[in-house]
Amino acid sequence: MARVRFLGPEPVTVPELASREVQPDEVVEVPDERFDGYVCQPGTWEAVEEPRPPEPDRTELAPLAKKTAARPQKTED
Repeated sequence: MARVRFLGPEPVTVPELASREVQPDEVVEVPDERFDGYVCQPGTWEAVEEPRPPEPDRTELAPLAKKTAARPQKTED
């Protein structure tokens, strides 16, 4: 989770954070996907810790199984 600091002069209730009351100069954790929604208000919120980059999908990194062609079947004449 990302972290932001509240810069306002008075406590505010943040519904997105389960209606938590945030005090002036308090640092809170916010969901990574909502980080931009806070820091786009530079007079109210300040970035403290940016979201971590998403983890790579391990299935994409797995080596591909080696595929070999099937041997032709021998036919008895």
